[in-house]
Amino acid sequence: MWARYPSQPAVRAGSGVARVVAMAVIGAHVDSTDPLSAAETADAGAVQFFLADPQGWKAPLEHPQAEQLRASELAVYIHAPYVLNLASLNNRIRIPSRKLLGQHAAAAGAIGAKGLIVHGGHVTTDDEVDKGLDNWRKTFARAAEDGGFGLPILIENTAGGNHAMARRFDRLAQLWDVIGEFGPGFCLDTCHAHAGGEELADIVDRVLAITGRIDLVHANDSRDAFDSGADRHATFGSGQIDPSVIADVCRAAGSDVIVETPVEGQPADIAFLRTALS
Repeated sequence: MWARYPSQPAVRAGSGVARVVAMAVIGAHVDSTDPLSAAETADAGAVQFFLADPQGWKAPLEHPQAEQLRASELAVYIHAPYVLNLASLNNRIRIPSRKLLGQHAAAAGAIGAKGLIVHGGHVTTDDEVDKGLDNWRKTFARAAEDGGFGLPILIENTAGGNHAMARRFDRLAQLWDVIGEFGPGFCLDTCHAHAGGEELADIVDRVLAITGRIDLVHANDSRDAFDSGADRHATFGSGQIDPSVIADVCRAAGSDVIVETPVEGQPADIAFLRTALS
């Protein structure tokens, strides 16, 4: 029924574009101290981790396993710190965010990462939305003038906030209207979509219609109800999303998958997806 998109060539059968389904590489978000051992423990084919304090503004240092990560067969993804807000109108937040994004992109590239995930950010009022969108455009435009980021920047949909850039998909479409020319990537989080009020049943089609690509899926159950705005991940089957629906999203997207569920449940969550997608 499903096939893949551009470099993932992909769209649903019958929608006018044929997609080719590729076998997903399934992995986990792990502690940055020893991602290689963590991957082995979780039986993960991919890892995602932070290169610095996710709640801090310090530049990342060279990772002690950089050489081994580059030499490994693992797919590596890096998540930018949560504090980044590239849409903000506050110069004391936006300017350091741009600088830190560039630093993390360089550090992620140095370990052979396939992408750097960053949240869409937010503004504080409806009147600021257009300026927030333009701030994202300026981020990519200035990077392009300097030769680009060196690896894909994967913008992730978020769960909460009435003035978020990537919670509601009508706003996401506005964002892509101003940054699409720069070829940004997209990371689809199932928990964030559910908690953010976006139905999962047809979500891959709707995302592809906006972004043209899904580079990564964050496969997470949600502790909280639909449209709650709460970003609380849960182990598959312990939250509000049917695990088969999560698997359906992963299958339709055809991209690599990272589970960001609690560590103790990650091996079972990965095993479930491997079986469901095989």
